[in-house]
Amino acid sequence: MKFLSTIKTVALCAGMAGAAPVFSHISLAEGQAPAGSNYRAVFGVSHGCAGSATTGLEVRLPPGFQGARPMPKAGWTVATRVDKLAAPYISHGKTVTDDVTLVSWRAANREAALADAHYDEFVLRGKLPAQTGPLWFKVLQTCESGRNDWSELPATGTSTQGLTSPAVLLDVRPDGAGQQHH
Repeated sequence: MKFLSTIKTVALCAGMAGAAPVFSHISLAEGQAPAGSNYRAVFGVSHGCAGSATTGLEVRLPPGFQGARPMPKAGWTVATRVDKLAAPYISHGKTVTDDVTLVSWRAANREAALADAHYDEFVLRGKLPAQTGPLWFKVLQTCESGRNDWSELPATGTSTQGLTSPAVLLDVRPDGAGQQHH
């Protein structure tokens, strides 16, 4: 019995080691969601910039992500940037021509900064487009010293293998595929 338990433990650790690159960047807690649903985007930050604490995070919202509303974070200031949309949309019977295109969080002071050795999450919500396919969130992580610009996109497809600083991918699935995110 103990031998089988050891084998399971080794297999689990090997699987986690293979998955490690996924956790070394900015990631989404839920990597897929149904088209047209309300989505709670939870961006996980697993490290700083070459050992330096994270002091800011900017999330550039992809076209089609509507009505973004960030969650406040204790010790951090939150701000949004609203821009004119290339393609207006209808929400609650009204035409929306300007919408949030960027959400940012900044540590209010050095004590609030996210230490390199710690993990934390930054949250916003919004409505996903009716179209299925990849939705890429570009994230700029600023630190006490340096920054990481998580904005690289693959030339084709959705594999981020080989990219040094990949953008964050959300797979928008057909309505009804997977769970509803409210």
